[in-house]
Amino acid sequence: MDRATTHRDVLRRLSAAEKRQLTARSDVRGLVHLAGHVAIIAAFLGLNLTSDGWIRAGAVLCQGIAMVFLFTAMHECSHSTAFRSRWLNRAVGASAGLLLLISPRWFFHFHQDHHKFTQDPARDPELATPKPDRMAGHLWHLSGLPFWYGNLTVLVGNAMAHRHDPYVPSARRSAVVWEARSMLVTYAILLPSLALADLLVSTLLLPLIVGQPFLRAYLLAEHAGCEETNGNMLVNTRTLLTMAPVRFLAWNMPFHTEHHSFPAVPFHALPRLHRVMRDDLYNLEPGYLSFHRGFLHRLAPPFRQG
Repeated sequence: MDRATTHRDVLRRLSAAEKRQLTARSDVRGLVHLAGHVAIIAAFLGLNLTSDGWIRAGAVLCQGIAMVFLFTAMHECSHSTAFRSRWLNRAVGASAGLLLLISPRWFFHFHQDHHKFTQDPARDPELATPKPDRMAGHLWHLSGLPFWYGNLTVLVGNAMAHRHDPYVPSARRSAVVWEARSMLVTYAILLPSLALADLLVSTLLLPLIVGQPFLRAYLLAEHAGCEETNGNMLVNTRTLLTMAPVRFLAWNMPFHTEHHSFPAVPFHALPRLHRVMRDDLYNLEPGYLSFHRGFLHRLAPPFRQG
């Protein structure tokens, strides 16, 4: 593949009709996908509540993985591509954000700058937190603890109107503040009732904690190790060819170069866009295990004798 080729060059090959087809949004497709995602959570929640021993432990883990991957649904809603109806995108995004301690309005502005300045060390807000460069840092990152601490810090900081993130326009800061406050009020109302029902830890907190490392491992693969240069998504973003269940839970976001190249394409059309772009992808990984083997090798190359 020619490294001089950019994602814009690839997209120019699409006709206007093809672009219209690729960007067509659908409430039905979104609701069916969401229903399937929620059904998976409900099925493992049922096992969590009715089983014990290793079966219950496995159910808690699988429930947690499915729950934390609602982040990818929220991400899709932030682009208004999960559904055709704006209210559905807002409602589902708000629900997922409430579960994961993420204010959707704040995330929208954060994520918009990530797309505008992908892998630009000076302007991409995702790079404000450096990727792990040591084995201990990698394990700390995968634990999910920095994620929960960071989310809570952002949420409380916004609720107290102490944050002045450059990617949040001044005209939108009030809305971000009030959304964060409303989320904290919701937690204050809901969490005591869950605690009284003795279900908070086993059905919510524990699954979220044990599931989060899998989301961290998934998200790290999107850009880590790619060129830190803005402007060409073919070289600064990675697509991973993974199993259908992972693609389903991640709302097809393993097709990540495709998503960054054409963010208006909804999740259900990304496989079609991948077929158009595949031969031009510079960072194409056969799977997540393959990525992490290579990433760990770079962090701690094996000792060689002689």
